[in-house]
Amino acid sequence: MRVFRRRSAGATDSTAQDSPGAQSPDGPADTKPRSPAEAAKGRPTPKRSVAEAKRRQPITAGSRAPAAPRTKEEKAKARVNRAGRYEAMKRGETWALNPRDRGPARALARDFIDSKRRISEYYMYVLVVLLAAVFVRSAAAQAIISPLVLVLVLVIVVDATMIRRSLNRLVAERLPGESARGLTMYAVMRALQIRRFRVPAPRVRPGDKF
Repeated sequence: MRVFRRRSAGATDSTAQDSPGAQSPDGPADTKPRSPAEAAKGRPTPKRSVAEAKRRQPITAGSRAPAAPRTKEEKAKARVNRAGRYEAMKRGETWALNPRDRGPARALARDFIDSKRRISEYYMYVLVVLLAAVFVRSAAAQAIISPLVLVLVLVIVVDATMIRRSLNRLVAERLPGESARGLTMYAVMRALQIRRFRVPAPRVRPGDKF
């Protein structure tokens, strides 16, 4: 029969030192093994929040060159140029027109609208009256506003439909192959403007042939 004997202190120490998993108290702590990507880069992969923070760079004042101060003469010259461009735009000169006003189809639409008196031309006057009536504390005035608004909307819709049919037929006759896309809205918006405030200014009068 085998008797279990107590190991000596020296044997215990030597066994502990020889065991592969044992470490001395003064030895370095266990380190986490690095992934193959980290080993290839030679540094740990930064967190997503840290990487995004590095990408965000504030826009400093030095990134844009400061605007040079303009003299009184330069300001006066720019004001004269703007006034001259506006006058040329009112006359309908091509170089001064806005992109939405350029093209033979747009010029034809302007002449078509300006050559007739339309009910929608007085839309702005009626709108001003309606806005003034809103602030009038009168039961009779309030009773008239709602029906008048409905009638005004109906008139505009009917007039826009007539403009669309006549204008498309006119463009097909005089400008075959020209696109009429967006032309109806352009013509309707011009018809709703007061004649004296239309830009470019009308080249024809009501009743004139163009």
